Amino acid sequence: MAKVTATEVRAGNLIEWEKRVWRVLKAYHVHVGGRGGAFMQVEMKDIESGTKKNERIRTEDKIERAFVDQREMQYLYSDGADYVFMDKESFEQLSLPGDFLEGQSGYLVPNIDAQVNFYHDRPIGVQLPPSVVLTVTETEPNLKSATATGSFKPAKTETGLTVMVPQFIVEGTKIKVNTDTGEYIERA
Repeated sequence: MAKVTATEVRAGNLIEWEKRVWRVLKAYHVHVGGRGGAFMQVEMKDIESGTKKNERIRTEDKIERAFVDQREMQYLYSDGADYVFMDKESFEQLSLPGDFLEGQSGYLVPNIDAQVNFYHDRPIGVQLPPSVVLTVTETEPNLKSATATGSFKPAKTETGLTVMVPQFIVEGTKIKVNTDTGEYIERA
């Protein structure tokens, strides 16, 4: 196992905390000006029991990363409740239930590469790339003279994910979205 600083923890990582293995669901860097040091607010789920927990971890603290077998896989399709991935080396297919992905399913488009983590030959987490390109399928009409610095509006993507986008984005536009925060980055 390797120790990493708290600021290196990302959603999808597996960490050892209080002698248990946890999957990180969300990780935010928080700095309250003038009131002590910065910290990481980490929401995590126990992979054995399924219980969730929120922890505040000081940024300078070291955290044990759980030793896992990381396999590069490609997302193929969804067959209703399950999501099917294919191992890029052995071409074996793996079906994961929707609740296993914990909100990551909105970023899955066919043929996207992802890293599936295994702990004792059991899938325990999916780590997505830092950003994905999604197509806007539904949004309000754009305003004349709208600029990139204007206000934001909701846009629904091909995967059903709703992202706040600038006013100039129209239906059919491909956008780049951050998979950690769900925020719009840029047009693709």
